[in-house]
Amino acid sequence: MWRNPGQPADSYYQVRPECTDVPKTRFKIKAGKTLSPRKWQAAFTPEGYLDISKTLSRIYRGGIHPSIRGEVWEFLLGCFDPKSTFDERDEIRQHRRLQYARWKEECRQIFPVVGSGRFITAPVITEDGQPIQEPLVILETNQDRSAETGNSDGNGKIQSRLNGSCSEMVRKLTSHGPLDQKVIQWLLTLHQIGLDVHRTDRTLVFYEKQENLSKLWDILAVYAWIDTDVGYCQGMSDLCSPMIMLLEDEADAFWCFERLMRRLRGNFRCTESSVGVETQLSNLAEITQVIDPKLHQHLDALGGGDYLFAFRMLMVLFRREFSFCDSLYLWEMMWALEYDPDLFSIYEEPELNGEKAEGSKGRTKSIRHYGKALCFCMRLGGLDDVVKILNDMTGNLDAKKACSSAMKLHKKYLKKAKKP
Repeated sequence: MWRNPGQPADSYYQVRPECTDVPKTRFKIKAGKTLSPRKWQAAFTPEGYLDISKTLSRIYRGGIHPSIRGEVWEFLLGCFDPKSTFDERDEIRQHRRLQYARWKEECRQIFPVVGSGRFITAPVITEDGQPIQEPLVILETNQDRSAETGNSDGNGKIQSRLNGSCSEMVRKLTSHGPLDQKVIQWLLTLHQIGLDVHRTDRTLVFYEKQENLSKLWDILAVYAWIDTDVGYCQGMSDLCSPMIMLLEDEADAFWCFERLMRRLRGNFRCTESSVGVETQLSNLAEITQVIDPKLHQHLDALGGGDYLFAFRMLMVLFRREFSFCDSLYLWEMMWALEYDPDLFSIYEEPELNGEKAEGSKGRTKSIRHYGKALCFCMRLGGLDDVVKILNDMTGNLDAKKACSSAMKLHKKYLKKAKKP
């Protein structure tokens, strides 16, 4: 069941051969520390109740074995209650799969590219709801069809037909009168989702397959449809991509992503006067002032007192500061350390199409809630050219060492914050 002790987990997330500059993972599967498939199965009673405390301690000691990461994440993110049985979870899973299928069908009825195995990367509608007659839509499946026929012009011919088909979809939609504003806003996001999907984790072999790219696009498109408050923003594809890889069923991946967004959707909610992640940036500034006043003064003198250099880190949970595998390890460490046993019941209270429960509903989110993640940002700054240094270290950080340093900083902050 186990590979050699201490072996990196890169083989589970294969990189395309031509991508030679991709950072190697520093996360290693270690017997006795990493949560193994055997230990995971042993944590359940015959009825299906999960001993979550032992599971959490194993996770923040050594992470999760890649072969079971998806099903463990479903518990960490609040998809399932550890106090539920196997049968109860099966019932919930089937209900959610049906719900996702209904939402996806709603989207398909509006724009039939959804669920077709294709996706778009150019706008199909104007802001006032008028169809764009000749959108330069890139549909990845065309390349495959052209290669199969051996006709270099085949891609262009098929492209023209599909572009026309896409325009026809919108023309039919608008032929019955002005579109609802919700529909217009959703259609306006679809090409942006496609552009981001086309760029997300493209060094991985997994995304060489068109079906995986279209699955990612479908999930993000459906989420944008049902979450009208946030819709879609750049960065969400980075958060959703691992779910597609870890959970084979598209609906299960959607719900795992939806639960993650419950934690993070505030990061993406922007108004004319504020940026979604602004609260966390303010918390980071406050933590820095407590832990290292000189560093804060230095950053402020450089013009970085607003901490906008940490915007991307907090927005997408350090996905780009680490290798792919190490970022997943970092996520599960953070989730295990901050796990709330009431997470499932908190999320299940409201319906998704009504008020969303974010984090711990009804509880004040103190600065301590963000402590571990924000203290990790402290690990990343302090030199003159902050932005350049952060960009240079992208993908080259050691997640385990960073977590260890962050925990020390967190304890230091809590100790100093208690003093009058």
